[in-house]
Amino acid sequence: MEKTLTDAEIDRIIEMAWEDRTNFDAILFQFGLMEKDVIALMRQEMKPSSFRMWRKRVSGRQSKHAKLRGMAATRFKCSRQKTISLNKISKR
Repeated sequence: MEKTLTDAEIDRIIEMAWEDRTNFDAILFQFGLMEKDVIALMRQEMKPSSFRMWRKRVSGRQSKHAKLRGMAATRFKCSRQKTISLNKISKR
């Protein structure tokens, strides 16, 4: 991970990584972090038990991987996303 992230950006990435409907492509689009970078960030910022729980939850989950989601789920914004002020996607 080359880019230096602010605390607010780190918090938002962690929040997006925990959300079921937000896939890794959305995080890549908004913050430029690939899935492996998100995993490394989560490992660094979370307690070991929380990280293991997250990895177990995310591994193989269709909603977190755009290629596995199928054509029907092309949207990665949640209905409440407009209210998040630091989100670039909602400002389009």
